[in-house]
Amino acid sequence: MKGYVYILASERNGTIYTGVTRDLPGRLYEHQNELTPGFTSRYGVKTLVWFEEYDLLIDAIQREKSIKKYPRKWKLNLIEQMNPDWADISHYLHGL
Repeated sequence: MKGYVYILASERNGTIYTGVTRDLPGRLYEHQNELTPGFTSRYGVKTLVWFEEYDLLIDAIQREKSIKKYPRKWKLNLIEQMNPDWADISHYLHGL
């Protein structure tokens, strides 16, 4: 079963959230429509700025745990390597 690690942002260099899921389009929909109370709805973190796909969910979970241990600056660099403009990249999910 595939897994996805993703980072959402409130704005460029704003609040960020790192998560893991097996259904990234569905999970993003939940975040963007504030269907699950919590951190992302409280802080307006709705823009998909980075993600990675894994063949196994367990690998995605491991990657998420390692990303969460890194300092904020490292996470910002990770986002900017793939998405220097911090654009919403959710359109890439249409084929998932």
